[in-house]
Amino acid sequence: MRVVHRVMGGWVAAWAVMTSAMVCRADEPARPAANPVVAAVTAASAAYARAFNERDFKAIGSQWTANAELVEGGSRVAGRERIVTSIRGWLDRHPQAALDLVVTDVDLMAAPLARVSGVMRFTRKPGERPVESRFVSLRVLEEGTWRLAESIVAPSHAAALDDLEWILGTWQATDAQAGTSVETTYERALGGYAIVGRTKVRPKTGAAIETLEIVHADRASGTVRSWTFDSTGARAEGVLETEGTTLNQAMIGTPSAAVGGSIARWERVIAPAGEGRFTLHAIDRSVDGQLLPDGAPLHFRRIH
Repeated sequence: MRVVHRVMGGWVAAWAVMTSAMVCRADEPARPAANPVVAAVTAASAAYARAFNERDFKAIGSQWTANAELVEGGSRVAGRERIVTSIRGWLDRHPQAALDLVVTDVDLMAAPLARVSGVMRFTRKPGERPVESRFVSLRVLEEGTWRLAESIVAPSHAAALDDLEWILGTWQATDAQAGTSVETTYERALGGYAIVGRTKVRPKTGAAIETLEIVHADRASGTVRSWTFDSTGARAEGVLETEGTTLNQAMIGTPSAAVGGSIARWERVIAPAGEGRFTLHAIDRSVDGQLLPDGAPLHFRRIH
């Protein structure tokens, strides 16, 4: 049997406690204690937020099972060690960040499982307005500890772009073998709900190719998508996923008339490479199912 417990929070819980104290008489039977599983799961969630705020990565790791999965928007990270590495990387980029976690529902499933729902509020700097995300987690009782086997986080569509903030700015790269230079600029747009990228590729000979890219997060799921158009008439759509700090952008679109074919597919791997640097590599390329060689990696450095 599954039992769903709604967890009172804030002034509502306080009001309920005070009211019960005022109306309860000495000759009335005692009220039943709160469900111990709900209490234990709620305490584990509070401990998670405390470990996050204290940067206690060992305690964060102990909250997850060895083969746990963290899904956030379009990102999926599998395995305890990779999840902790991803969280550590995010905190390295946001050293003043703090987490407030509120459990709203605990669904007791077949023992020893509990599905936990609630709200996560991240503040990147003291005094900033918190960014709110919804979460649904599956906790399992393992060696006496309620650990996370899976957590699905649906960030607000503005917050879903926060993991891309490191790429904002102007960057340059050179493909020495092809004699091509590339300059690209990414900036927030539309009140922070989109990122716009403008790229100019200057080949060794011939006209420069200009590209416009719009990156936007889905309001319901937080999935990050992109739409790209260039001056040759080519266009493409993509979905961005992160594995820790690396971005994987699966692309599908229509190539330019000069290339021929109807459907082009490829994946862009964008990996930070130290302060002010990242590498972009186009792999798994094909046109109409015909495989093409991977592109040469481009090594970008920040200039603004």
